[in-house]
Amino acid sequence: MSHYMIYGKKDCPHTQKAREDFKRKAIPFIFIDVDNNPKGLEQLLEYSDGKYIVPVIVDVDKGNVEIGYTGE
Repeated sequence: MSHYMIYGKKDCPHTQKAREDFKRKAIPFIFIDVDNNPKGLEQLLEYSDGKYIVPVIVDVDKGNVEIGYTGE
């Protein structure tokens, strides 16, 4: 199973949905709150080509990056 990083904001509904869906599906992830983590914000901007869009979901093992989340 892959290892995921979710970069987002606690008050973002799309970030909240991603976290809830991952928990419900028992998919392990680490949440990085970019509001309180300057290094995390820096990493998010690297993954999103400088665009401040949350969430950014990274499949660490496969190197896949998903920008935004709708749950579909």
